[in-house]
Amino acid sequence: MTTAVLEFPGGRLTLNRPGTDDPSLRAWSSADELLLQEAFEHLAIAPDSRVLVVDDQYGALTLGLSPFSPDVVADSAQLGSALALNAALNPACAAPERVFSWLQPPVGTYDLILLKIPRETDYLDWLLRWSNGALKQAGVILAAGMIKHLPDRSVDVFARTVNVEKVSRAVKKARLITCSQGEASLDNWPGIWKGYDLEAPGARVNAMPAVFAREKLDIGTRLMLPHLKPAIESCRPCARVLDLACGNGVLGLSVLAIRADIEMTFSDVSSQAVLSARSNVETAYPDAKASFLHADGISGEQALFDRILLNPPFHEGGVVGDHIALRLFEQAAQNLSDTGRLIMVGNRHLGYHKSLRRYFSQVRQLDANPKFVVFEAWRG
Repeated sequence: MTTAVLEFPGGRLTLNRPGTDDPSLRAWSSADELLLQEAFEHLAIAPDSRVLVVDDQYGALTLGLSPFSPDVVADSAQLGSALALNAALNPACAAPERVFSWLQPPVGTYDLILLKIPRETDYLDWLLRWSNGALKQAGVILAAGMIKHLPDRSVDVFARTVNVEKVSRAVKKARLITCSQGEASLDNWPGIWKGYDLEAPGARVNAMPAVFAREKLDIGTRLMLPHLKPAIESCRPCARVLDLACGNGVLGLSVLAIRADIEMTFSDVSSQAVLSARSNVETAYPDAKASFLHADGISGEQALFDRILLNPPFHEGGVVGDHIALRLFEQAAQNLSDTGRLIMVGNRHLGYHKSLRRYFSQVRQLDANPKFVVFEAWRG
């Protein structure tokens, strides 16, 4: 992890960015700096404001605004552990007692909402519509993002959902947008759920806006699907299977189509992914033995799994690499039964055949195309 010091109007923060040793990768961006600066100007006039921070990444916004006791909601389960890590480095900054997610969002209304602009157009639309409902009538939304990461048609999304009061000039490749409450809401908005029909098991697979590949089956998963049947049919009765980084739950749904007795667990770092997988399972297999976890990887508190299915993410906050996959490989190796197997698909250029061998004594290639490779791995 890399450590650096953030200076902002409220003081200084020492912040760690977990998961990387690259000193050029900080635990905050210029967008965070803009949000903190504008928030402190606003709160100097209205210090009793009720404040909400949405999708903070490593805790810069939450800890920087700790004197104002903000509520915090994030789609990613990573924020909780990042906050704990960085709060320990900044004893004067109190971490919130709870980080809300979209599984259980905060209630009530706020005077000031700080919003990190996501990369996904539909998720930005969803967030702004949700924020309209969470904002007091005279409240303010401060939204900021790195210009190169702003989603397509973001200008149109802001125009149709909120009242844009001011757009800042570009500052260190970031931009801040100040908004007041708009009329757009989530009620009857058709963009909440999008999906596709899955040929086998013949189910409709829907997902919320923050979920990867929600409108069509991604080609890596498509390559992996035919290899589930032999992997699952060889399991013991009532075996435990984990769909890790489950997204909309397509892998786990396919398992349930093969074996109704499987005890299926769906886990994802995204709360909207967990909501999506749960909705899909409850619709297609209401009697399934299924559980749903919002978690950053595998907690280690679960019983061991007979099969772990994985299509690992290869980017995080604009950083592309294998650091997430390596952590998940290690956790998978620690949470498989003696006869357990990991079945995974990954980008060919990331060389997972080498990294898997750090954690598994046996690695077998099951399939490949020019972009993706499917592997089976076990401890031997």
